[in-house]
Amino acid sequence: MPPRIHAAWTRTLLQLIAVLAAAAIAGALVDHIWMALAVAALGVVAWHYWKLYDLLARLTSRSRVPPPQGDGVWQETDRMLHRGQQDMRARKRRLIGMLRAYRAVAAALPDAVVVVERNSQRVQWFNRAATSLLGLQMPRDLGKPVGDTLQPLPVAHWLAQGRRAEPMLDVPSPHSSGTRLELRLIPYSEDLWLLLARDVTRIMKLEQMRRDFVANVSHELRTPLTVVHGYLDMLDPADQPEWAPMLAEMQNQSQRMTQLVEDLLTLSRLEAQEGVGEETVPMASMLATLRRELEVLSQGRHSIAVEDASPTDLVGSTRELHSAFSNLVSNAVRYTPGGGCITIRHAPLPGGGVALSVEDTGYGIPAAHLPRITERFYRVSTSRSRESGGTGLGLAIVKHVLHLHQARLEIDSEVGRGSRFACHFTADRVRARDPQYSGATA
Repeated sequence: MPPRIHAAWTRTLLQLIAVLAAAAIAGALVDHIWMALAVAALGVVAWHYWKLYDLLARLTSRSRVPPPQGDGVWQETDRMLHRGQQDMRARKRRLIGMLRAYRAVAAALPDAVVVVERNSQRVQWFNRAATSLLGLQMPRDLGKPVGDTLQPLPVAHWLAQGRRAEPMLDVPSPHSSGTRLELRLIPYSEDLWLLLARDVTRIMKLEQMRRDFVANVSHELRTPLTVVHGYLDMLDPADQPEWAPMLAEMQNQSQRMTQLVEDLLTLSRLEAQEGVGEETVPMASMLATLRRELEVLSQGRHSIAVEDASPTDLVGSTRELHSAFSNLVSNAVRYTPGGGCITIRHAPLPGGGVALSVEDTGYGIPAAHLPRITERFYRVSTSRSRESGGTGLGLAIVKHVLHLHQARLEIDSEVGRGSRFACHFTADRVRARDPQYSGATA
């Protein structure tokens, strides 16, 4: 016990003894000592009960405790309460200051910040940028469902996905025509989410300019390349034997350039697409086609296996899917040395989805390169890629095709043991196979 408290307790005890002694003396004078002691004791108890009642009343009413005067037990109690109230008010002021500072920071952000209640999807708070980008008004939209305030954006369905919600990378602003937004959902507590909206109009315009530039340049290169290729075909190496190596190299480079232009045009077309068709893609015939292409590319240098373990077809674009799968097959042949094994597998996934994978026993890809392997023109080995005739755009095309089909590419690779590229399709893209189609066999 602190010395100050101990001293106050001692003084209160001495005061009690003094009161009882005075009562005993007064009782002895009137010859009623016990009655006087009882009355004094009851008076002391009543006084302490009154002080306790007063303390409870002040605590209940949350009124401020004034600085106490005196040095008794109850004065020390009031002093401790007064000090506690001062500390609590100081902490409250600090917390309010921090909250105001954080709100000021959030309000000053150029990105829209909206606090949404998880269960009801109602707006709890938003900053100034949410007014200019999303059209939210204070206090009109506070407490309203965010899906209703942001119409026609499909926000309600998006929020229902919770932590599994993927960012909406390019959506029109519900408030400002011509403005493109990127929406992200960040669950930061059990009950509250952050809805972030960023203006990406300039980025989208620059991206469109880049796509247009690539498409136009690639288109314009077609004609001169065709002319060059035609003249090279007219040259007979037998007429000038000393030119034969140079002519062969010129033809190879011309064909490679032509393939590069075609891949760039394909990629530009895929980037401009917003969706794909809903035709049924028969996987049995698709696997048979891929097997024939694999045999032609391999020229007997590899062991080939095709496994059809799922009696299902896909829904999408046959042309685009064939382009993606064909790129995976050609890559497997290109980067697998002779004597290796290449396997195409069509197998079911948990949840009703399917996966088409291309597995090889080739060189493999170092783990450091895997996050960037689908970027355009990204090469793990420049010399090996050029020797094999690759353009560096195959996996970029695969990624865009799968994105259009709401699918994803999974890559597993180990240097010296080979690689596995698996296209994962959700159950929405899977249909039961028509009985007229027969499966491919290994």
